[in-house]
Amino acid sequence: MPPFLSISRRTRRTPFTDRVTAAGVSAYTIYNHMLLPTVFRSVTEDYRHLKTAVQVWDVACERQVEVRGPQAAELVQMLTPRDLSDMIIGQCLYTPMVDETGGMLNDPVTVKLDEDRYWVSIADSDLLFWVKALAHGFRLAVDVFEPDVSPLAIQGPQADELASRVFGDAVRSIRFFRYKRLSFNGAELVVARSGYSKQGGFEIYVEGAQHAEPLWDALFEAGRDLDVRAGCPNLIERIEAGMLSYGNDMTRANTPHECGLGRFCDTRSAIGCVGRDALLRVAKEGPLKQIRYLEIEGDAVPPCTEPWLVRAGDEVVGQITSAALSPDFGTNVAIGMIGRDFWDEGTLLDVMAPDGGRRARVRAGSWL
Repeated sequence: MPPFLSISRRTRRTPFTDRVTAAGVSAYTIYNHMLLPTVFRSVTEDYRHLKTAVQVWDVACERQVEVRGPQAAELVQMLTPRDLSDMIIGQCLYTPMVDETGGMLNDPVTVKLDEDRYWVSIADSDLLFWVKALAHGFRLAVDVFEPDVSPLAIQGPQADELASRVFGDAVRSIRFFRYKRLSFNGAELVVARSGYSKQGGFEIYVEGAQHAEPLWDALFEAGRDLDVRAGCPNLIERIEAGMLSYGNDMTRANTPHECGLGRFCDTRSAIGCVGRDALLRVAKEGPLKQIRYLEIEGDAVPPCTEPWLVRAGDEVVGQITSAALSPDFGTNVAIGMIGRDFWDEGTLLDVMAPDGGRRARVRAGSWL
């Protein structure tokens, strides 16, 4: 028998877990100490459905770090090399967050709720402790805590239609990485046009666990004729889209520039970022390695549960950290960290997969 996940009280359920179970989830992972569905019918069948219909995702594991108080803006800027000085209420920004060495601590979406209130919607790392430590160490006039907010995503080509049936036509006019407060069940919920896929959709910040199951049920009732299903971030689609996974494709050992996120680093103007000085040096010298997208030859690759070495001849020049067979593109798609002398488009490399060596070609960009 293959290993299975033992779930206990230390593994946090989400407000949607009962509905996810009833929907037939077949696999979970642990993300921010919470359950995150990874498969329902199969990775490939879930992929096909995501690209043609609409899915509802329990992504409550994207926990929020709320920063509130007179120095909230100052503290949030300390976390990221992206310049937030022009950020407005109603806006969401992708914000790589770094430590004092410029190492990636997280790559969340930051939501500005008010001039003195932010939600940082985190990837899989305990960022709350870092933020609280900075607030205490610098004696800032802020409160830092995890609020009762559980994101629910609507993703897929029919996402606008489904969302409008529950929230009204106002949802259709939400711009990318913007949000509106829309009514549901007597509450005003933050509904943002964002999500961890390239198929389009929304993330609903469900503030108050009592609204979770009623919202889930309302979406499924409204989407019966749209073939709405429970879904989750899909491995194949997110690699095709070039969406990085913190902890898989990048860690604290990497800078944003190594992760291909230099465009989000305004190191000259992001005054106050704790890693600014370190990143100024990196920006000047350039990274020695960087995230690249690769096509791997041969039959479907096995699961990439550990990094696969990448060689040029006898020299190790990088590693593959995410890989899967893409039905739509007819090749194995992959994300890896590749050395500077070998990352140009068209470079042929050898990947040391568990089932043997494979030829791979570096791409200019992602597939979607």
